[in-house]
Amino acid sequence: MAESIVPMSTEHLEPCVELYMKVFNSEPWNESWTPETAKERLADLMHTPHFMGFFWENHGTPIGFIAGHRKVTDQGPAFYLAELCINNAIQGKGYGSQLLRFLEEQLRKNNVKSLYLLTSHGGPAESFYRKNGYAVHHNRMVMGKKL
Repeated sequence: MAESIVPMSTEHLEPCVELYMKVFNSEPWNESWTPETAKERLADLMHTPHFMGFFWENHGTPIGFIAGHRKVTDQGPAFYLAELCINNAIQGKGYGSQLLRFLEEQLRKNNVKSLYLLTSHGGPAESFYRKNGYAVHHNRMVMGKKL
């Protein structure tokens, strides 16, 4: 199969799990995903109501994936971008930006009015999203509590 971006489905779960662990267990994230926890996270996301995701591969080698879900808001449909994952070997070469633009195009076709996401302050993900036209939403803040 040649290079293609296709709707993400359960047939893509295993390659996405492998890619997810490879990317997020490496620099700069240094997380500790196992096959079980990564699979549960991605399977849960895929089963979220109004899920939309896309898987990109080139001749059987995963380039990356992007996924989230649509939510209803008082301003119209919004999309929560939960995951964007690009193969470590090709990061920084424009693939993430291409995949993000592809998602944005699909969302516009589906009359989605806005897109939002969560990311860490000051890291490479923040600069990536800023470079792609995203800004900090000054009316919102992330709050959490350790249990």
